[in-house]
Amino acid sequence: MAEETTNKEVQEAATEVVEKVNPEQFLEDFDWTKYEEGIEQVDDKKLQEFEKLVSENFVDTSDEDVVEGTVIHLTDREAIIDINAKSEGVISLNEFRYNPDLKVGDKVEVLIDTREDKTGQLVLSHRKARVIKAWDRVNEAHDKGEIVNGFVKCRTKGGMIVDVFGIEAFLPGSQIDVKPIRDYDQYVGKTMEFKVVKINHEFKNVVVSHKALIEADLEEQKKEIISQLEKGQVLEGVVKNITSYGVFIDLGGVDGLIHITDLSWSRINHPNEVVDLDQKLNVVILDFDDNKSRIQLGLKQLQAHPWDALGEEVKVGDKVKGKVVVIADYGAFVEVAEGVEGLIHVSEMSWSTHLRSAQDFVKVGDEVDAEILTLDREARKMSLGIKQLSQDPWTDITAKYPVGSKHKGIVRNYTNFGVFVELEEGIDGLIYISDLSWTKKVKHPSEFVNIGDKLEVVVLELDVEGRKLSLGHKQTTENPWDKYATEFGEGTVHKAAVTEIVDKGATVVLNDDITAFIPSRHLEKEDGNKLKKGEEAEFKVIEFNKDFKRVVASHTAIFREEEARNVKAQARRQSKAAEEAKPTLGDANEKLAALKKQMEEGAK
Repeated sequence: MAEETTNKEVQEAATEVVEKVNPEQFLEDFDWTKYEEGIEQVDDKKLQEFEKLVSENFVDTSDEDVVEGTVIHLTDREAIIDINAKSEGVISLNEFRYNPDLKVGDKVEVLIDTREDKTGQLVLSHRKARVIKAWDRVNEAHDKGEIVNGFVKCRTKGGMIVDVFGIEAFLPGSQIDVKPIRDYDQYVGKTMEFKVVKINHEFKNVVVSHKALIEADLEEQKKEIISQLEKGQVLEGVVKNITSYGVFIDLGGVDGLIHITDLSWSRINHPNEVVDLDQKLNVVILDFDDNKSRIQLGLKQLQAHPWDALGEEVKVGDKVKGKVVVIADYGAFVEVAEGVEGLIHVSEMSWSTHLRSAQDFVKVGDEVDAEILTLDREARKMSLGIKQLSQDPWTDITAKYPVGSKHKGIVRNYTNFGVFVELEEGIDGLIYISDLSWTKKVKHPSEFVNIGDKLEVVVLELDVEGRKLSLGHKQTTENPWDKYATEFGEGTVHKAAVTEIVDKGATVVLNDDITAFIPSRHLEKEDGNKLKKGEEAEFKVIEFNKDFKRVVASHTAIFREEEARNVKAQARRQSKAAEEAKPTLGDANEKLAALKKQMEEGAK
């Protein structure tokens, strides 16, 4: 009985050691002396068999190492895993959602989460084991530059989320492909190859790239393509990007640009009128730089130039119909056939001679009829005219607008010296600034009229050969200065107030049309003082010039003339008195007779 008890104690001790410590360390450190007395001696062979059995079946549950277990049973909610421990472990089926085909007998990686819960159950974690193993694999793939498989789970801001070994890695949009990606959703749910390009251990972030895998292949392909490039070579490419100035073509790892002017012989407003994204097309190499990094391509050069197909029957003087494709200030370009354009200069759009803009006559998209004015097939240039399709209004100008006739026109433009008035399309006349008003002193035509105003005019001169028409506006009314020559002529006196003191004198308003100028010396009053602004007095007109609309008046002349009259009257009175006092011949004869008589009486 003592022997059995001793053997039982040994078995229990061995079991405890197997579960808790390393077997080799146990055999080395175990104190057998306390059990030597009364114990059955075990030979070396049995001891070696025991060591082998322990090493083959022992699982160290003291370290958080990932171990491999076997699925021995599945329930609706859990998987029972055998890891060769004292008891089986339990893992929730939620941790195997990625593997819906899990079955009994499958080998899975697990981490011992709890050796014994409150019920004595061994708790395992497959998710934690996957994370630990995943990080090991991700780090190894990053360090060695290995290619890994990943499952694209969903789209996120700026890229995609990829499952790599159970870790959610970020795939930036710029790292999906070498060409810009417009539809990210096409990659969701796909398993693709990636390269781990960045790991942030602090924040547990992983960045992967699919672009990096194909760049190496493309670089080799690019070198091969570039080495074979020649001007004039025709290659197949794919439209990679469309901009307002041109189209970028992927030639298989090498990009080239088709400028908008090389897309079509016809004028286009935007490249998307000719090509679409991802469209395959043939292009011709026009030019490239020394290292062939900038490749200029052409699309229209694959077709014959439209001018070469222009029929020989087309000649100067022919009437053609076309579409306005471009408008500039100086004219409009009209496409008369695909790729064949002619310029209608603004001077050929109307018989009018004053400056206009092409936008006043046509707009882009208009269908117009025109006449071919010049045609140069070698230079591939053509000039057109619209006005030639209508009669020149100057052909019967003398009958429609004879000298002296009155008409109404529209003010189209003005300059410093006059106003241009349009009587009808193609018939313009000039009103000089001096012919705008009889009475107003116009410094600039804008003071008198506005562009667009209707104005009554009289034809003053007509030059048919020079196609010039001289007009007048003031001539439509009677010249009031003819009447003012009598009313305000020289010598007339008018009562008015001084309006303004100006340089070298003052001004006096006599009526709505006439403002007289008073020189400083003519402002002096009878008392020797000068008239002030607002002071009323009489003024005498001393100069009247209707041609220059000039009136000069004087206040001083009023009392100076009175003084002169008084002086003249006094002079006349004095002269009369002197005449009266002067002896006459009769008086002399009488005095002589008296003197003679006196002498005779004295002699006696």
